[in-house]
Amino acid sequence: TRDGCSKRRLTGGRVKAWHKKRKGALGRQPANTKLGSSLVRVVRCRGGNTKRRALRLDHGNFSWGSEGVASKCRVVNVLYNATSNELVRTNTLVKGAVVAVEAAPFREFYEKKYGKKVEKGSVTDVEGTEEQKAAWAKAAATVVEAPAQALFDQLASHRMFARVSSRPGQCGRVDGYILEGEELAFYMKKMAK
Repeated sequence: TRDGCSKRRLTGGRVKAWHKKRKGALGRQPANTKLGSSLVRVVRCRGGNTKRRALRLDHGNFSWGSEGVASKCRVVNVLYNATSNELVRTNTLVKGAVVAVEAAPFREFYEKKYGKKVEKGSVTDVEGTEEQKAAWAKAAATVVEAPAQALFDQLASHRMFARVSSRPGQCGRVDGYILEGEELAFYMKKMAK
């Protein structure tokens, strides 16, 4: 259960049971959502409400904040988890986990919006019509800050680092956002250890 009766006192002493366990204080087994073909179970909760317990997931909706675009991507593997390395080893999807997602949708978006093809070690211009070139120039003019080299390297390697912001065991989805800037640098440093 999740109630205080089953815990010890601040001093370490046992708490004498003064009532039985209550239905409202129950806890359930953790979902331990793994990477794999989608398998979601519906769980009935208090008040007839439901939760979607994801047991396996492999696709999710990930957003690229600075570009204002989101796309459905395949999750490749779990790279880092602040809680435990065990969750990384077993490819367990939880909120806050850093995962690698396929970069193809974001590469296509970048090429279409800016007219630049991202390849290993270089960014080359794409051939296009006059209208396309004008649209690309307009898009390039609105850029406040160009993406960091680390982000280009990820686009070129077909894998982007993302952080899971949804709770797969509660809502049955694995959604998140692409890591950028200081946050990306922070997690790159953590993963290097």
